[in-house]
Amino acid sequence: MSLAITYSAPLRFAPLPPRSSERFARRPANDEPRGEHVATRDGRELVLRPIEPGDVAALQRCFSRLSPEDIRRRFLHAMSELPALMAQRLCQVDPALETAFVLMDESTTPAEMRGVGRIYVDQSANNAEFSVLVEHDWTRLGLGALLMQRLVDDCRRRNLAEIWGYVLLENRPMLELCKELGFVRRLLPSEPGTAQISLALGKPAKPR
Repeated sequence: MSLAITYSAPLRFAPLPPRSSERFARRPANDEPRGEHVATRDGRELVLRPIEPGDVAALQRCFSRLSPEDIRRRFLHAMSELPALMAQRLCQVDPALETAFVLMDESTTPAEMRGVGRIYVDQSANNAEFSVLVEHDWTRLGLGALLMQRLVDDCRRRNLAEIWGYVLLENRPMLELCKELGFVRRLLPSEPGTAQISLALGKPAKPR
């Protein structure tokens, strides 16, 4: 008999908790370069934008700063480096089947990548698998919530029925974030220590 643990999803779309969305303040839109400027509550600024083919080196540098634990949580297995061919593939998305957002720190030269969120669309199932990664020194600032919000919004734009992903049970911050957003968690008996989390996507409730 399989064992499953679930959290009840809300009857309608659950917006991001206020404590997450309030962590950001947008800069004025005068003469902004591409992307959306966000400022964390501790005063640091990042640019949120789609990933680009020219981000290969920044992605590899970001990977080099990850701890073995961070890598295992993101890729679900150990990796000592991010090969160039893999980095190139991750930076060259097929817009019909993928979306990838990055958080760029332009206070450094060259600009550094501090977070990545992406989805892979399964057209036959009308759903998308997500992954989110935030560099350790930039965690607990709501950046994971910001990336998840953009990914959910993109799935809704595509009229997908569901967004889902695999998360290690030890990755409590991600599990807690997804619980707040209304995701259902299901244990996988065939893969101990791993949960599949999913969010059914319906039309957001109309404002009253």
